[in-house]
Amino acid sequence: MASNVSGTGFRGAGREAESPWAASWTVAAAFLMVFGGVMAIFEGIAAIARDDVFVTTPNFTYSFSLTGWGWVHLILGALVVAAGLALLKGATWARAVGVGLAGLSMIAHFVWLPYQPVWSIVLIVVDGFIIWALCAPRRESPA
Repeated sequence: MASNVSGTGFRGAGREAESPWAASWTVAAAFLMVFGGVMAIFEGIAAIARDDVFVTTPNFTYSFSLTGWGWVHLILGALVVAAGLALLKGATWARAVGVGLAGLSMIAHFVWLPYQPVWSIVLIVVDGFIIWALCAPRRESPA
């Protein structure tokens, strides 16, 4: 079964995943990271370009500058896209960085709830899946 995974580029130092599912979840997480990062970039651009695009809830506990949150989403989205692309190329460091960035993205979208509640909840769930997929145990055997 190791030959099924060897073409995907997900090799560690002299080790291959025994199960194609291990590589499949990693690929799914990488694609979701790229997708979520691109969407965060678009959110950031929209928030920076025009503050009146978003309707805000008055007297919300977490009230911050919408332009400031736009920059946060833009920068975080670019980092998530870069980590997702590195994960697709098989970089071993991208797994740990992806977990950290997905966690930061969950926090950012939690605070983004008053501006886009449905989309924020969707991306919180997607980030949770990404963390699960990148932290799922993998059985590996020597190559």
